Amino acid sequence: MPTNDCLDPSASPTNDAMPSAAERIQALEQALARAESLYEQAPCGYLSIDADLRVVNINQTLRGWLGFSKVDLSGQPQVLSFVDAEWHPAIRARMAELSDQGQSTALELTIRRRDGTPLHALLSSTPVWDAAGNFLYCNTMVQDIGARRAVEERLAAHDGFLQSITDRIPVQLAYYDKDLICQFANTAHAMSQGRLAGEMVGLHLSQTVAAAELPEILPHVAEALNGVSKKFEAEHVAADGTRSFHEIHYIPDVQKNVVEGIFIELHDITDRKRTEEFVLEANRDLEERVRERNAELFQSEQRYRLMVDAIQDYCIYFVDAQGVVSDWTESAQRLHGHSRSQMLGKSYTELLATGNGGEDEVDASQVMRLAQAHGQWETRGWRLRDDGSRFWAHTVLTALRNEAGELQGLSAITRDMTAAKSLEDVMNDLNRELEKRVAERTQQLVAANKDLDVFSHMVSHDLRAPLRHIASFVSLLIEHMGDTTDKLAMQYLSSIAKSSKRMSHMIEGLLEYARLGRVAVEAQPVPLAPLLESVMAHLKQENPERSIEWVIEDDLPVVRGDAMLLAQAWSNLLGNSVKYTRPREHARIEVGWKVNPVGGRTFYVRDNGVGFDLAKAHNLFVMFQRQHHSMDFEGTGTGLALAQRIIERHNGRIWAETSIDEGCTFFFTLPFEGLEPELDFPRSAMAELSL
Repeated sequence: MPTNDCLDPSASPTNDAMPSAAERIQALEQALARAESLYEQAPCGYLSIDADLRVVNINQTLRGWLGFSKVDLSGQPQVLSFVDAEWHPAIRARMAELSDQGQSTALELTIRRRDGTPLHALLSSTPVWDAAGNFLYCNTMVQDIGARRAVEERLAAHDGFLQSITDRIPVQLAYYDKDLICQFANTAHAMSQGRLAGEMVGLHLSQTVAAAELPEILPHVAEALNGVSKKFEAEHVAADGTRSFHEIHYIPDVQKNVVEGIFIELHDITDRKRTEEFVLEANRDLEERVRERNAELFQSEQRYRLMVDAIQDYCIYFVDAQGVVSDWTESAQRLHGHSRSQMLGKSYTELLATGNGGEDEVDASQVMRLAQAHGQWETRGWRLRDDGSRFWAHTVLTALRNEAGELQGLSAITRDMTAAKSLEDVMNDLNRELEKRVAERTQQLVAANKDLDVFSHMVSHDLRAPLRHIASFVSLLIEHMGDTTDKLAMQYLSSIAKSSKRMSHMIEGLLEYARLGRVAVEAQPVPLAPLLESVMAHLKQENPERSIEWVIEDDLPVVRGDAMLLAQAWSNLLGNSVKYTRPREHARIEVGWKVNPVGGRTFYVRDNGVGFDLAKAHNLFVMFQRQHHSMDFEGTGTGLALAQRIIERHNGRIWAETSIDEGCTFFFTLPFEGLEPELDFPRSAMAELSL
């Protein structure tokens, strides 16, 4: 243990007598006790290590830091047991340096406490030799630098964070100290020099700036070092002749009224310069064009002024929040006849005529309130001119607010709608006359429907009865002739039978077509999936020998309409596809749907049948009109006409897409079960003014 040769001043000899041996021994023991107390309780750790790296002595402070007691360390453990293996070579080298050279530099390392936690320490050692000059041990002072290491790590992380931030901006940033040595540079600045950011640190400004550019920038640098911020633009010409421009900022770093360095910012303004050059050239061209157009614009302005002065139907004036006129324009004076001095400070209600007949839903005060609340409000009514005459006006009041939303007043745009009012009155008279005529026409249609009912009754009874007789007597005549050899006569009779049967079908179709025009459509939700299953089952039963692939979408929706009529329409369309796919060995019929963007649903029936020439099918949905000869395909030409009539009765429409031998697709629209969303177009207060 190191000793202290200092004695207690209280034990020093006096002028009267020298201390005895016992007194001196006691003084030495007290001094030794004080030295030992100072050693054990020093604010830093003390450690003595011999040549074999064994702990000769360790003070209480260091034992407390490491969590060991004096008993734990009584066996003189090796100091290597307190540190990780990575520090062992450094410790051995340090001991060799102390024993050979008598000194060594301070060493920072990590010591492991008893609980395994690290202690960051700084070791400063001095050697101790015996009288013969042999190395005995070294005394080592141990300082806890954990707090300093934490600060350094935070500073390093902060520097890394700042570097990361500055590397992500396109501006070139650098910092040079007062000796013009680079201390910091972001990636953008380093890349402009062809270096990495770390390579810039330590370079002099003359090493980072081209020699040809130094004379231009050094005066600015000198001013910045004198505390004056500088901003200027510089042009750089690369080796390949490419020109670039930068806006450069030199900002002095003033610390306690002393300039310690300068911050440098370089903003690439090449694009801006090119834009400015382009704009400058464009401005020259524009100025030339302006000079060429001056005369034309002057003439146009004159024409515009004449046109404005000639306008008589519009005017604009301004009122405050209470409806008091704050600005009265020439157009207002021209339309109303009142002068500016007459109207300024007056309420705009003085322009309203009495006895308007309730054309406004609210009174004048409510109009002002509604215009302020909604931003705009429209009103119509009779207005007074200065001479006492009236005109029918449409006025739009618009609230005028500043950026803060504060009401500054209202503008009033008035249009003279007297002619439109007169036209409206005429239209009302015409509408009343039209309603009268519609009522009369309705009576005529009712009478016509009664006549149609009589005709239908006549067709169904008076015409069909003779036709049935013809068919019956033809059948009897065929039976009567038996096995006659007159084949021509039998052929004639067969043709008569077929024609009578065809005529009977045509009469039934005509009656059905007439009935569809009068029958009431009982609208109700109709699920299409079970309806189509029933129709397809009937068609499969009628065509058992056919090979037909039915492709029906699974999610057929619910529509709104008459179930019986819709079943008939689907039956006619699907039956049409079954008929005209007969020549196909493998027929395919598809049914699908999609949402109609204008409302409702669009359905389709597609087949791979023989198709037809759509360009010649102008009468596709006309009764008794066929696209194929009756010898090729049976039918009377009523199915599509009836389907169209049913679809139209459901407020839908039907059309076809086809070509010869390419199949056919019929499309039709139907409403769906539910309310279609209405398109809510906001009513523009200026719409009528644009008429």
